[in-house]
Amino acid sequence: MNKTTSDHIDRLLIDSGLFPTPKKTQRPVNSFDFSDDTILITGAAGSIGSELSKQLLTCSYKKLILVDIAESPLYNLIKDLEFENTNKIDFLLLNITEHQSIRHLFETYRPTLIFHAAAYKHVPLMEENAYKAIKLNILGTKLLADLSIKYRVEKFIFISTDKAVNPVSVMGMSKRIAEKYLNYLSNKLNTGFTITRFGNILGSNGSVLPLFKKQIKSNTPLTITDKNVSRYFISKSKACSLILQVATFNNEENNIFTFNMGEPIRITDLAERLVSLCSNINKKIEIKITGLRPGEKLHESIVSNSEILVPINKNILLVESKNNLETKNIDFSELEGVTLNMSNLEVKSILKKYI
Repeated sequence: MNKTTSDHIDRLLIDSGLFPTPKKTQRPVNSFDFSDDTILITGAAGSIGSELSKQLLTCSYKKLILVDIAESPLYNLIKDLEFENTNKIDFLLLNITEHQSIRHLFETYRPTLIFHAAAYKHVPLMEENAYKAIKLNILGTKLLADLSIKYRVEKFIFISTDKAVNPVSVMGMSKRIAEKYLNYLSNKLNTGFTITRFGNILGSNGSVLPLFKKQIKSNTPLTITDKNVSRYFISKSKACSLILQVATFNNEENNIFTFNMGEPIRITDLAERLVSLCSNINKKIEIKITGLRPGEKLHESIVSNSEILVPINKNILLVESKNNLETKNIDFSELEGVTLNMSNLEVKSILKKYI
């Protein structure tokens, strides 16, 4: 591991706030003006949703509606914010795939700005639960987008992933199909649909950093799927600050953005750096190679072969298509017809038709 890679990892660890470091960093103090907006965040209790919620507290806004289906994480978010001014915040326990509930939400609150962060994100789990990925990641997104048009939402920000680029996993395919539908809508209607596509959130729930910390603490081997596997990483603090910045853009045609995440990091380098930082551990920590899991790639990309990157500023890049082909609508009848009785292999074959 060279010094540049080591420095990159150290900066990410500091930004993550989840590993002891000499420097303590503060959450970005944003001053974005959303004073005319009623803001809805789906998946508000997740890593991205909760960080967006906390950063928005330093911004001006009309109303903030925080929605999640997970009871305990939503309660934890309520407790996290209990000493903040929450007079303009409503917390709702709600499933975004339930038509009646989500329609009632739109009818009641009339949101003008939506951050859609709710999704199933774990690649191996979705390989075994393909129906759930379609239900939430595709059809849940479609329902929100369609209601956004009906109720005249001004901006809809979709939180996507680098796994949607040249996807091979169920999770990646489901996010790519959602991207394609929003791309189609953005060229046809008044609601502004914007996609933010980035890599792994360092320190998020279920990610590699908390796992490594747990394994180091218990003196068990650090498990890595392949010695050469690499991923793009970004801290949730930086990602959410950039998402809020994108939400202020007045883009009408080009609507996919990605972020400057530096070079991909080998997971082996991350593991070795963590071990070296644990000076209080005398026992040598073993690194164990377990093999790539179903749906996983060795490396990820942030653009496909048909896309190029155009810098907007030092941290935000526009993803442009190399061709000017019109985005076609998706026939959802087959996807809506997927049932729990179908095998994951059968569902995955259906997904492949629409990417």
